[in-house]
Amino acid sequence: MLKTLSLAAGALMASTAIAAAADCGTITLGAAISLTGKYATNGVHTQNGYEFAIKKIAENGGVKVDGKCYNFKVTYYDDESKGDRAATLAERLINQDKVQYMLGPYSSGMTKAIAPVTEKYKIPMIEAEGASRSLFNKGYKYLFAVLSTSEQYLASAVTLAGEKAVEAGGKASDVKVAIAVENDPFSLDIRAGVMEDAKRAGMTIVIDEKLPRDLSDMTSILTKVKLIKPDLLVVSGHSKGAATAVRQIGEQKISTPMIAMTHCEAADVTGNFGAAANDILCSTQWAETLTYEDPIFGSAANYEKEFKANYSAYTNKKVPYQTAQASAAIYVYKDAFERAGSMDKEKIRDAISATDMKTFYGGIKFSETGNNIAKPMVLRQIQDGEYKVVAPSAFASDKVNYPRTN
Repeated sequence: MLKTLSLAAGALMASTAIAAAADCGTITLGAAISLTGKYATNGVHTQNGYEFAIKKIAENGGVKVDGKCYNFKVTYYDDESKGDRAATLAERLINQDKVQYMLGPYSSGMTKAIAPVTEKYKIPMIEAEGASRSLFNKGYKYLFAVLSTSEQYLASAVTLAGEKAVEAGGKASDVKVAIAVENDPFSLDIRAGVMEDAKRAGMTIVIDEKLPRDLSDMTSILTKVKLIKPDLLVVSGHSKGAATAVRQIGEQKISTPMIAMTHCEAADVTGNFGAAANDILCSTQWAETLTYEDPIFGSAANYEKEFKANYSAYTNKKVPYQTAQASAAIYVYKDAFERAGSMDKEKIRDAISATDMKTFYGGIKFSETGNNIAKPMVLRQIQDGEYKVVAPSAFASDKVNYPRTN
């Protein structure tokens, strides 16, 4: 009887929350996003993250502004993974659709195309997928990013390679590094960060190559890797580049002791390539094992659990960090509207700038240039098909497998 009453009470609370959400007004956000083209995989992850956060916020009472309730909705356009189209669509959202608050697109390149437009019209934009540090040296006042900047993505891999060299009785400066990246702002920043970290440690860059434009074949680069035998191979080419790398590393039986790359989860390298992905190190902005939490989404682990319950396509794979950080961007907007107590875009911009919050995704606090300075990157290794946090040591849940066994 007690269980029946509890279930009935829970159902009543849920229906009441849905009814209350229906009574709320609407705050419209705009987003030009890659739903087709080479960035489509992560564009969809990003859109799903936005929509999940909007649903969760509505279920938790919506956005309270000056005593009134609102829910978010997003007007989307497909930028087709093309920068010029992204800029044109941003103009359309602002001038034709009269959007006053923007969400970011997917990728640094698309964000670079849109940022001058939102800046020109003084439209606040919270973005979750443009990590290039070059976005934050332009003096933009209306651009804010919840994610860590790109030069931090694989810094832990360089450090880890140096540590392993020392453990083997050598020096960090003994490490030979191979780099293969896409020719886009994000990946070029990855390259610059790795180059800087390797130089500080006295390491030698033995391969420095650009991936082909379509990201479909890195055979010639891997042939050099087999010949030169670096100690660390770094790859960055978004989801398609990660998929190509893992597939061809397996096919060519590359035995490099340490391989680190971006976008492993988004490319579902474990689901698509199985054992070939084992022992690869994957940079991530977020992991469900981290001890982050907030009142809306709960813990990082709870976010993953509830997201999978809403999106069955993710049931048998990791929720990618691109999705989590997209949800975090929506959450920052909720917080900013409520603190501003206004719909005025300048007051919203100022409230975003003053953000200092703890979330399921990690801390969020913006520097004067608009990047998040409150959250570190972590490095996960695929071990028997599971992603395990192995670096930095303060966040590690497991020991790194070294050298790779594949």
